[in-house]
Amino acid sequence: MNLITGLSVIDLARIQFAMTTIFHFFFVPLSIGLGLIVAIMETLYVVKKNDIYKSMAQFWGKIFMLSFAVGVVTGLIQEFQFGMNWSEYSRYVGDIFGALLAVEAMVAFFLESTFLGLWSFGWDRFNKGLHLAFIWLVSLGSAFSSFWILAANSFMQNPVAYELQGGRAVLTDLPALLKNHQLWLEFPHVMFGTFLAGAFVVMGVSAFALLRRPDAKTFFKKSIHIAAVIGLIGTAGVLLTGDNHAYALQDDQPMKFAAMEGISEDVGGKNKSQPWAVLAYTDPNTHETKWAFEVPYLLSLLAHHNLTGFNQGTHTVNQELHAKFDPKFGKQMNYWLPTNTLFYAFRIMAAVSMVTGFLSALAWWFTRAKLTFDLRQYRFVLWIFGLSAFIPFVGTTAGWLVTELGRYPWIVYGVLTIEDAVSPNVTVVSMWISNIAYFLTFLMLGGIMVYLTRRVMIHGPEKILAEQADEQIATDPLSSVAFEGQGGQH
Repeated sequence: MNLITGLSVIDLARIQFAMTTIFHFFFVPLSIGLGLIVAIMETLYVVKKNDIYKSMAQFWGKIFMLSFAVGVVTGLIQEFQFGMNWSEYSRYVGDIFGALLAVEAMVAFFLESTFLGLWSFGWDRFNKGLHLAFIWLVSLGSAFSSFWILAANSFMQNPVAYELQGGRAVLTDLPALLKNHQLWLEFPHVMFGTFLAGAFVVMGVSAFALLRRPDAKTFFKKSIHIAAVIGLIGTAGVLLTGDNHAYALQDDQPMKFAAMEGISEDVGGKNKSQPWAVLAYTDPNTHETKWAFEVPYLLSLLAHHNLTGFNQGTHTVNQELHAKFDPKFGKQMNYWLPTNTLFYAFRIMAAVSMVTGFLSALAWWFTRAKLTFDLRQYRFVLWIFGLSAFIPFVGTTAGWLVTELGRYPWIVYGVLTIEDAVSPNVTVVSMWISNIAYFLTFLMLGGIMVYLTRRVMIHGPEKILAEQADEQIATDPLSSVAFEGQGGQH
């Protein structure tokens, strides 16, 4: 332990990886969600043959490409850390992660980046159907890329299809690795989360644009409407898959489940109901729940889909973990989790899902084609929609904290501890330098992303629409657009 800072190499390595992952995970869901929305907008253009959908796909495609670029940079920084700070971890799981990350890079990433280039520069070079196929391949490639990354993370949560050889985990069955039930809990949950990220950025930027440029009513009203539909689908999907995930967690990682529900002592039993704590506080020293504001029966309904049920508290689970792992890892192991952090992170994640559902429904109602209500007259509503752009990222960050902090003290659950995974040659000084360097890099990248997105919003769709008008003049010299602004000389 460093006496000056109070932080060890392990602490600083964990802080650095958490900082990198949280920042990276701002842009990955955003780029996947925006890619889907852009693909839907271009599909509407091809089907309805309405140029406004083409301009929408081009406009939102600019922000999509910005998020894609920043996501690639932060992803590379994240992967560097496996070798820099977690070399023992890389050595241990290299045989498994190497295959997964190689497929992700060589197939999924090249697929999405190649077709993104064709889509970006091919508007006038390919027919509508082929060009539309490009953006859908980009969207599918992004999802495919996430699948392989989540396959790696799922192994860390629930290691399967391996055997230990020479102190390393060696892959024995790739199909079994891809059948890991943890993967099929994580993947759909994350995908529906990307729907929310993309939808609410479109909704938020559109609302701010209407505050600044009320003349572009039709363009941004249609954008909000499409985003609202995607937001409703995303909210429903997140709630359903999240429920499935929490249900399985009771068997996979009971300490995580008990901590995120604030259960210190066993609760419920045969023919007994379980209350759900809305608010609670657990003493971090004694690990006892000091107080809680509870709703009767609700935990039974959420955890067991019944009016009765039983769950172990953290004290019981702690005893079972010691009994199971002490012969291999020793009695000194600490299995206690930051209960208050997990408890409130889980509730923040759930609350975000409720808020996104409500706002999506509200936005859909306000932007219906038959509604004569003019959203521009109610600036406070636009401000609410505008600020809501940040809400999904609060939810994804809270979800990530639950997922990763709840695995402590393991980096690969039940197999490899965090302490045994850190690089042996890094120092506190080098860790501080790299932490500060990464923080400044992320601050700069985030600032650039916000600045460029704001520029796109301020310029609005007018430039794109003007370019489309120029194209129409070039292809149809007798079009009425060709004579606009000519002093009535027609």
